Amino acid sequence: MATGLTFSAIFIACALAPAPALAGPAAAPPGALFIAGEHVPPASWKEGSEVTGRETEKIRDMLARAGIPYRIDILPWKRGYMLAQRQPDTCIYSTSRTPEREREFKWVGPTDEAEWVFIGRPGHTFPLRTLEDARPLRIGTYHGDARDEFLRARGFKVEPVQNDASNPKKLLLNRIDVWAIGMRVGSQAPSRFPEIESGELVPLLAFHKVKVYLACNPAVPDALVEKMNAALDSMRRDGTFARLERKYALLEKRK
Repeated sequence: MATGLTFSAIFIACALAPAPALAGPAAAPPGALFIAGEHVPPASWKEGSEVTGRETEKIRDMLARAGIPYRIDILPWKRGYMLAQRQPDTCIYSTSRTPEREREFKWVGPTDEAEWVFIGRPGHTFPLRTLEDARPLRIGTYHGDARDEFLRARGFKVEPVQNDASNPKKLLLNRIDVWAIGMRVGSQAPSRFPEIESGELVPLLAFHKVKVYLACNPAVPDALVEKMNAALDSMRRDGTFARLERKYALLEKRK
């Protein structure tokens, strides 16, 4: 493995021209990676100016072990994803690794595992035992999300929105039949949506399982990706992953 690796920082405004609107939050020090995350507690969120969370801590520890300078921030998913696609020296977590995305990024991980779940109304009348049962249904998705790509590629009737918070409202108004979301394997339905927390909407079917990664722009050097993957391997071996799992499991129980 190469050591002492350096690579050229590229000013964001130049990298994204003529789309400077994407550039502002992603400015990073010369020679550093810009790491984008999404607001999805307890995996990643922002407290004041500090980015934290279970997956955030994994990424921070990995980069420290690999000796890689970085800047990290929380962005709307679609914006962070577009930055990682277009901008050298940029990565985004936690990204589902799917066949549709395989060639778009260089992959570091996995850092976690997730399952995709259909959410619906408790009193629904349609059968839903397998993914194929959802074929005649109107499925709410988030535009550009992995679930939207997966279902669209397989010919399901998806109705994407620009903001995922619109989907529970559409579901309660019977404008869609089910809503496709991602959940950590073994976890309860996410409480960040009040409609789920109140029981107005409930999980109906887990229809797919994926592993999630730090997805890096193809311009990130292979040697750097190897260093990050090696750092993650060392974290698994020395119990760091297990420690972080216990830490955030305890925090969730205290809520």
